[in-house]
Amino acid sequence: MKITSIETFILHVPVTRQGIADSTHRLTHWGAPGIIIRTDESISGFGYTGTHAHLPTDRLITQCISESYTPLLIGRDPLEVRSLWDKLLHHPPLQWVGRAGISHLALSAVDIALWDLKAKAAQLPLWKLLGGSGEKKIRAYNTDGGWLNWSIDQLIADAKCLLDSGYRGIKMKVGTGRMHEDLHRVQAVREAIGPNIDLMADANGRWLFPDAFAFCSRAADFHLKWLEEPIWYDDLEGHRQLASRCGVPIALGEQLYSLSHFKEFLAAGAVAFVQPDAVRLAGITEWWMVSDLAFAYRLPVVPHIGDMAQVHLHLAIAHPSCDLLEYIPWLKDCFEEPATVSDGYFATPLQPGAGSTILTSALDKYRVG
Repeated sequence: MKITSIETFILHVPVTRQGIADSTHRLTHWGAPGIIIRTDESISGFGYTGTHAHLPTDRLITQCISESYTPLLIGRDPLEVRSLWDKLLHHPPLQWVGRAGISHLALSAVDIALWDLKAKAAQLPLWKLLGGSGEKKIRAYNTDGGWLNWSIDQLIADAKCLLDSGYRGIKMKVGTGRMHEDLHRVQAVREAIGPNIDLMADANGRWLFPDAFAFCSRAADFHLKWLEEPIWYDDLEGHRQLASRCGVPIALGEQLYSLSHFKEFLAAGAVAFVQPDAVRLAGITEWWMVSDLAFAYRLPVVPHIGDMAQVHLHLAIAHPSCDLLEYIPWLKDCFEEPATVSDGYFATPLQPGAGSTILTSALDKYRVG
């Protein structure tokens, strides 16, 4: 089998809540710059990454794919996924300009498309190709709620609705800039859902260390499963101190872009719940390396989604460190086999591939510049 052509695309899809906000971002659309790899055997692989739907930077990602990676892929055997990943990662010109960021996001889309193609060629869902079992069930927690632009009444109503739908875990946003308000919002949700539902809080890197430490000290009675990204993403020492002193487990990983970054945080004991994202790392190949590393530390892996559940569901089923996965339904109408949740658990995908095949109708409807 040989790669014969590569097509890139950019999708901008409206988020389901018609405008959302956390401590650092406001979104109306989610971006999906991606790639379709075609072969001489009429099998195509689909891959994509996730962005804040900013067209100028989305174009940088697809331009990197088209101009830097495509010449290295045409004519190659797409089933040699790990070899191709290593070739693209260590290509000297790209290594010179960046080992994270745009080049990694572009490589993630390529790598996901290659794994999708490899699983389709084997006529297997990716989770089975990777050695997973269909008997394994992945529990879902819902993140498409708890936004900072919602009132407390909206938070409570949505949380109760999610419980009625079968969810046993909910994540909400903190980082309003007013500590008493953050604590009041968390308390209100905890009282509404009761003591037996997992409640997570996510600050999206907003706080300075004293604020994060103060929040943890005052939030002890709310029994948070974790506090996510409390301070600036790269602050290794700050996260280490919080992990050892604050009494609330720390979750992070969506803003760590390489195996080496994760190695530093894990070795420092700075994280309790590891959240690698295959579209921020250099694809499935590097995600698996990070998850193996976390498993060596006997730490749970809870993949970050940003509505990349399609691919991560396969990975969560296959990897022994995973049993919990985030659910955000922004892109669910774009895929042939969308990730779905019933009674608090993800349905096991059955179609060959990585779940990343995008409907032609979605390409037509949401494609931009």
